[in-house]
Amino acid sequence: MQILLVGYGKMGRMVENLAGEYGCEVAGVIDPQAATGHDGPDADRWHGVDVAIDFSSPDAVITNVPVLAKRGMSVVIGTTGWQKDEAAVRQAVAGSEVGIVAAPNFSTGVLLFEVIVARAAALVGAQRDFGAWLHEAHHATKKDAPSGTALSLKKAMEQAGFPRPIDVSSTRAGSIPGTHTIGFDGPAETITLTHAARDRTAFARGALVAATWVRGKRGWFTMHDVLGLK
Repeated sequence: MQILLVGYGKMGRMVENLAGEYGCEVAGVIDPQAATGHDGPDADRWHGVDVAIDFSSPDAVITNVPVLAKRGMSVVIGTTGWQKDEAAVRQAVAGSEVGIVAAPNFSTGVLLFEVIVARAAALVGAQRDFGAWLHEAHHATKKDAPSGTALSLKKAMEQAGFPRPIDVSSTRAGSIPGTHTIGFDGPAETITLTHAARDRTAFARGALVAATWVRGKRGWFTMHDVLGLK
């Protein structure tokens, strides 16, 4: 399967290094900062590419995804921070015969963690004496805070029925790949649930799983669809 890398930073290079394990071949790169990445999404050289994997920037998502979709290329969007423009992007690709997988986090562990957190929120929400908090920590170069994953976890807790405010905080320091902790605190006890990524390969592997899954599909999907999580 031919894939196109949109963005050639740490995540893009990681996807490239792991692509062969998933039966994928990298056709090229779109990234003006890369030596071979100056061709845009409408370049003729991308003819025949099956899926683009986007780990770029919010502005690039808005520009590139509609063009790639209109030329028949499915897209896996791993970039975060563009969700305020999601409605516009959805509208731009609505008539395309492709599949889009968009998620704030492609780690299988994080997706399972979200299901666990939602169940916990439903149970603890019924106990009026317990409040909730969410803390996430990432490397110093991560631009968005709170992370897209933190916002998804908070939304999952609210949708599960947690009725009280959920305090959210962030840390940006060093080279932390990503740690998310959910806490429920009562008058005399605390419950905590934590997911910690040891490195970023979990995200790259998840993106490649999504790319192989979405090939030949049509519509807008999340990693819940890819992993069969309800």
